[in-house]
Amino acid sequence: MRTRVSIALAGISILSRMAAAQQDNSGGRRASSATIRATLIRAPVTLDGRLDEPFWAAADSINDFRQREPLEGSPATERTVVKVAHDADALYIVVRCYDSNMRSVRASQLRRDADLSSDDNVQLLIDSFDDRRSAFVFATNPNGALWDAQFSGVDDLNENWNGIWDVAVSRDSAGWTAEFRIPLLALRFHAGTNPEFGFNVRRFIRRKNEEDLWRSYGRAQGFYRLNNEGAIMDLGDLRRPHDLELYPYALGRAVETEHDSVGRETMGGYFGGKGGVDAKLGITPTLTADVTVSTDFAQVEADQQVVNLTRFPFFFPEKRQFFLESSGQLDLGTPGRVQLFYSRRIGLDTSGAPVPILAGGRLYGRLGPWRIGVLDAQTGGGADKANDAVVRVQHDLFDRSYIGAIGTLHAGSGGQGVQRAGGLDVDLPLVVHGANLEPKFWIAGSQTPGVPGTPYAWRLSTDNPNDLFDNFVSLYRIDSGFAPPLGFVRRTGIWETTGHVDFMPRPGVLGIRQLDFTFPIPSWDIIANETGSLLRSADWQTAWFEWRVLGGDRQNGDHFEINFQRLMDAPSGTFEIFRGVVIQPGRYWWSRYELQYFMNPGRPLSFGAFVNWGQFYGGHSTDLELTAAWRGGGHIIVSTDLTRTRADLPVGAFTAVLSASRLEYDFNARTSLLAFVQYDNESERVDFNVRFHWIPVIGDDVFVVWNSGYTTEPLARFRFPDTRALARPLNGAFVVKVVHRLTP
Repeated sequence: MRTRVSIALAGISILSRMAAAQQDNSGGRRASSATIRATLIRAPVTLDGRLDEPFWAAADSINDFRQREPLEGSPATERTVVKVAHDADALYIVVRCYDSNMRSVRASQLRRDADLSSDDNVQLLIDSFDDRRSAFVFATNPNGALWDAQFSGVDDLNENWNGIWDVAVSRDSAGWTAEFRIPLLALRFHAGTNPEFGFNVRRFIRRKNEEDLWRSYGRAQGFYRLNNEGAIMDLGDLRRPHDLELYPYALGRAVETEHDSVGRETMGGYFGGKGGVDAKLGITPTLTADVTVSTDFAQVEADQQVVNLTRFPFFFPEKRQFFLESSGQLDLGTPGRVQLFYSRRIGLDTSGAPVPILAGGRLYGRLGPWRIGVLDAQTGGGADKANDAVVRVQHDLFDRSYIGAIGTLHAGSGGQGVQRAGGLDVDLPLVVHGANLEPKFWIAGSQTPGVPGTPYAWRLSTDNPNDLFDNFVSLYRIDSGFAPPLGFVRRTGIWETTGHVDFMPRPGVLGIRQLDFTFPIPSWDIIANETGSLLRSADWQTAWFEWRVLGGDRQNGDHFEINFQRLMDAPSGTFEIFRGVVIQPGRYWWSRYELQYFMNPGRPLSFGAFVNWGQFYGGHSTDLELTAAWRGGGHIIVSTDLTRTRADLPVGAFTAVLSASRLEYDFNARTSLLAFVQYDNESERVDFNVRFHWIPVIGDDVFVVWNSGYTTEPLARFRFPDTRALARPLNGAFVVKVVHRLTP
């Protein structure tokens, strides 16, 4: 039986008392209408999306879908029917999407893990632990594209996870059908007789921007509110098959001779080969170990270039598969600001160049009320050899809350000593009178050889994300010497507060679905000296305030904003904001204006525009961002982004330009070609990344990748697009990688 927890806040103290157990669908014991029985399959199944197997006719079904958008709680405008079956190895889930206008069904994506929000799509949520805290998510569109993710916590969705599963899709004049096959091996669950899996289904109808759900369709709830999920029953005697999976790979690489911007050779080219293996071992039905030997990530798409017009480091997301699965279990901190563990510290140097990973291991999963994550990696070679380790534990509290701890260390060679960091956190997501409230607290410390003491960092925050009001406030303290060896810290030696108060009414007129105002209380981010006070503006290092005078979403899916901003920066020393333009120490205040309009991505041709203008470090600047995308009905997608900043300052003028264009051609749902070109005039280079990906069978991969960069420096003799530059690249490589899945 589930219970609800009521928590009252007084200052920063938290008092809790247990409320009466709830017997409805918002928590507690599931009502019978919130369950579906799984039919046992006794014969081989052909996955074709046509429902021609006889067992589907007799299978239990659900069809009571309700709108979350645009009309909360109203019956879905198009009928959806879901059925579930299983055999000893897999779940089979079929979703029949009836549609009164099949000509208007949107399906532009084919590539695995493509963003399906531009299309009609269906998503399945399977809480296989049945703990209402974590889940696996599987999705497809009318083209049969595969998309999956891991969900953990309240708002941690890892879209980079790839499971072993399949789907077949068919269309006819009355609708489209998706038939999923999800092997038990792709899930984590408590083995036994007749376990229950938490379950929910979401359908999105793109032309109507309509979101339909089986359960949890309230606007303050949603697909990822697991305490409102339904359940799959009658699963029989479940066991995870194949306790061991092996993923050996072979790789061949041709590296071009590198040159500097004037065409001089800096490093010779070479041909090479490499092999390695990843292994996945089921220690228990709920605990998994991963091992990697001679790891290589040559197939990973290149980082997106940025022009950083601030004096602080830029945060790049992780893209390497080994570090992505269950990565949420190793999180403590605030992504992009302060993180105790930032996986790009392993196997990459500060410039993003790869460092060899000799071997690594990871253990993750659940033991009763405990969630566990352990990672260890050996990197480098010779004098650069190092060992990096992380241990993370979380213990369940109440329905969805937890208390956790983390420890990290970096042990380098050459007598550098061991750098350490550790932390504690508490997350208390609540539902108070039907509204969401989420207090959080974390604290961490680090130890560095040669640096006395233990510098600390902490944050206290409260989030209140609901439909009419979305409120948030946080308070940080980060000591000057705080330096977690495997973490990311954007600023140290500060006090910081961030927050916003969004008022979001739904007028239902003039084609407006929902408005968004932050007026008269602005959104804010204020940073003060660690010896000063956030309440005294003279102590502020930086400040940002934004009033959203008018913003919102239209019924057709377009988004718009009109904003006014007030900003401050007080650099204590000089810094180069752009090549050759140096900002002097001082205290700068300025005001800016902003307009945004982005069209619904479901349109075959969509555009977006962003313009921000006003004062800037004693002068003026204008930022312009233009985006465009054409989706050609399932095989070809072309998109481009252009960002331009023109600044006229007392210390000089500059124009910063960044462009990125992408061409995608998908032969089918398992074969794709991506071409990506980037240019920025700060580094004065253009980079190309071309990647061909073929999935012969789910679990196997073939990659063919070409990367190359060329100088665009105006005075260079071998300057792109001059064809002579092709013989003198800044860098370049051609890689072929083959991965094969074995289940001995």
